[in-house]
Amino acid sequence: MRIDRSSRFKRSYQKLPSPIKNSFDERIGLFFKNPFDPVLRTHKLHGNLDSYYAFCLRDGYRVLFEFADRDSILLVNIGGHDDYAKWAR
Repeated sequence: MRIDRSSRFKRSYQKLPSPIKNSFDERIGLFFKNPFDPVLRTHKLHGNLDSYYAFCLRDGYRVLFEFADRDSILLVNIGGHDDYAKWAR
């Protein structure tokens, strides 16, 4: 499986506090092995974001992603749960 990062994801990641970056770095290994590992609490989104999924980090942060094709995942954005409203625009 290939995991790509969008330019929006890269910009958002750079702005994160170090503990959240560390949480992402730890969980991306789990995600690579199994995107639906129970530790990640991966879930399908609804409404304007219904084509995306998210998995959880610490302190309410989430990673927004989509299955680009059978062997490829695109990490779209990363941020807090409250950021979903901004992402839906």
